[in-house]
Amino acid sequence: MQGEKEETGDGKAIVVGPWGGNGGSNWDDGSFNGVREIKLMYGHCIDSIRVVYDRNGRLVAAEKRGGSGGTKTAEVKLQFPEEYLTAVWGHYAPVVHGGSPVIRSLTFRTNRRTLGAFGVEEGTPFSLPMEGGQIVGFKGKCGWYLDAIGFHIAKVKTAKAVPRAQPGLFKRLTSSVSFAPLTLKDGDEARARSTKPAPLTLRDGDEARARSTKPPT
Repeated sequence: MQGEKEETGDGKAIVVGPWGGNGGSNWDDGSFNGVREIKLMYGHCIDSIRVVYDRNGRLVAAEKRGGSGGTKTAEVKLQFPEEYLTAVWGHYAPVVHGGSPVIRSLTFRTNRRTLGAFGVEEGTPFSLPMEGGQIVGFKGKCGWYLDAIGFHIAKVKTAKAVPRAQPGLFKRLTSSVSFAPLTLKDGDEARARSTKPAPLTLRDGDEARARSTKPPT
C-alpha cells in the first residue's frame, strides 16, 4: 500500500492506498466535497464500483471501475452532507488459483450506519477507519474486476454534520481495529505500509501513515 498527499480544489486531501492486487489499470476519481452514492456489482469478488460524488451541491457521477460481471447489485445512498463516509474495510485475494489478488469484499461505514459486507469476506483483510475525517474520493486498479482500492481523505468541514468535531483537528481513533500511527499534516507526504497492529491517529503536525490489519467487528 502506498500513500501521497494531493492538493484539491476544495482544500487539501490525503491519498492513501491502494490495497489489493497489481493487476488491471490505474484509475483515480479525484477528490470532491463528499460521497453521495456507491453502486457495486459483485459475486465471488467485487466486479465493479461506480461512485457519485458531491461537488459544491452538484452531483458528479464517476466512471464505472471494473468489468461487466457480477450476479448481485448493491446501491448505497448517503444523505450528504449530514451523512458522510468515515470508513471502508474489506478483503482481497485471488479468485482463481495462481491469479493476482482482487478485492473480494467491501463494507462501508458512515457517521450514522454500517453498510455491507458486500462480496466474500475471504483473504487478506484491510481497513481505513477515521474520526474527524471523511472519504472524499476513490482510486485503485481495475480490469475484469476491481483489483485494488484506495481513498482520498479530508477533514470534515461541515459543523452541522459533526457538531463535536474540533476545527482543524483529527481526533484519535478509539476502535477495535488497530493501526500503525497515521497522522495528517499539511506539507508532508502520507506514507503507508503493512506491519503489526498499533493505534491509528489522525491529527495535524506529523506524517500520515496507514497499515493493514483486521477489519472491525
